[in-house]
Amino acid sequence: MSEEVDRTGKDFIRQIIDGDLKSGKVKKIHTRFPPEPNGYLHIGHAKSICLNYGIAKEYGGKFNLRFDDTNPSKEEAEYVESIIEDVRWLGADWEDRLFYASDYFEQLYEWAEQLIKKGKAYVCDLSAEEIREYRGTLTEPGRESPYRNRSVEENLDLFRRMRAGEFPDGAKTLRAKIDMAAPNMNMRDPVMYRILHRKHHRTGNKWCIYPSYDWTHGQSDSIEGITHSLCTLEFEDHRPLYDWFLEQLGIYHPQQIEFARLNISHTVLSKRKLLQLVETGVVSGWDDPRMPTIAGLRRRGYTPEAIWDFCERIGVSKADSLVDIGLLEHCIRDDLNRRALRRMVVLRPLKVIIDNYPDDKVEWLDAVNNPEDESAGTRKIPFSKEVFIERSDFMENPPKKYFRLYPGNEVRLKHAYYITCTDVVKNERGEVVEVHCTYDPESRGGGTPDGRRVRGTLHFVSAKHGVPVEVRLYDTLFTVPDLSNLPEGKDFMDYLNPNSLEVIENALAEPSLSNVKPGEKFQFLRLGYFCVDKDTETLKKPVFNRTVTLKDTWAKIQRKLKKNGG
Repeated sequence: MSEEVDRTGKDFIRQIIDGDLKSGKVKKIHTRFPPEPNGYLHIGHAKSICLNYGIAKEYGGKFNLRFDDTNPSKEEAEYVESIIEDVRWLGADWEDRLFYASDYFEQLYEWAEQLIKKGKAYVCDLSAEEIREYRGTLTEPGRESPYRNRSVEENLDLFRRMRAGEFPDGAKTLRAKIDMAAPNMNMRDPVMYRILHRKHHRTGNKWCIYPSYDWTHGQSDSIEGITHSLCTLEFEDHRPLYDWFLEQLGIYHPQQIEFARLNISHTVLSKRKLLQLVETGVVSGWDDPRMPTIAGLRRRGYTPEAIWDFCERIGVSKADSLVDIGLLEHCIRDDLNRRALRRMVVLRPLKVIIDNYPDDKVEWLDAVNNPEDESAGTRKIPFSKEVFIERSDFMENPPKKYFRLYPGNEVRLKHAYYITCTDVVKNERGEVVEVHCTYDPESRGGGTPDGRRVRGTLHFVSAKHGVPVEVRLYDTLFTVPDLSNLPEGKDFMDYLNPNSLEVIENALAEPSLSNVKPGEKFQFLRLGYFCVDKDTETLKKPVFNRTVTLKDTWAKIQRKLKKNGG
């Protein structure tokens, strides 16, 4: 049994929480999700949201949403609004506890003065480049700043003048006075404040000095009374610094627990890299359906339930791992299979003329909306002399075990009749442009009086009633599964998938899809699950994004492992 999961199946974080409640260390659990508003949230953040909110809900505790908005040069109100929308869409409820680190700027400043008075912080005139140079390396200790031993009075005077705006950007910083020889690089006199004459999206021009993330984060948790500060592993080396600040200030001390961040195959989960994809035009924006952002996943057709299911399946651990994107696709496929209405759409139409069907006759046939949900009922679909099928569903000279339409073969049209191919019409380039068939009037609904059966069933759209739609087919954005260990000299942008998007502008859909609304989800028979895109409203015609194919590779992997005793 893994040491990270106990006999009750609880992960190591919940084991710690159970112990804290049992010992009386804490009375009520209080968690938070503290994003920096410098980009859109991605699926990795969803894992953190589901963990923090899930634990608060499970233990009857409280959950805060707090923006750690300490860097106005990278932060925008747009990001704040998108994060609020994403967290709310995922179903996390912060009630009335929406906070901003900028709410605490005055308190943080007072605490900084307190450390100066204790001789634990000083104003430094070294440039950012010089600070890096003085910092040392993992094998060599750093050097003390020549400004490290300024008097308390001089440091207070300079810090207050920094706040008053007397100095230009980068001229001075406030640094903690800890240990320039510490093995942990974060403890080598880290920067607490830097000068930045930049308008903040909430405080405007009130401040020209801004606190560092490391100075802000732990104190913000303390102010809010957070009991368990759940962070990803990259913050493990920062924990001693957070502890030092809290201990020096003598204020309430939350408990920080680190867990492994999410890594998914064929995907990058770095806001810096995602921003690069947006700024270079590789994608159409943060909500491009190929992006692993929550906004992108939502636009592509993912549901909150599927993302929660995914996060619960992967769990939390202390060890980094790479999750197969097939598991995420399996979760949305499993969810949409239960809820998505079935429809027929032909992506690459090939005309079929049924020669013995009456010219002007139209039948409206019953079709089940969702075989997984009886309450979804049925709909009417039209059938006429001319229909369109998928071009890939016909071959003039098929290989063995090809059970679709070819000369002399009989197939079933879904919800309609058996048809048999009798002839083909080609253009001057020898391409098949039209297929002629006959139908069996006795086979309506899929059976015949003589009880014969056919191997192939094809979807179709009536030529008279087909609705032109645009369909966008998506694939992974990158061609290699693991982008964390690339060959020397290679960049993640070198592995972009040139076939990550295919746009089909002239697909045809059954008439029930003529008045769809953005966000609606369907299963296109034999093609996959699709979601109505927001461009439907601007292009004035239905536009569908393929959420996921019908083929479930993850389920096949699991069956194979189970068969082999894995």
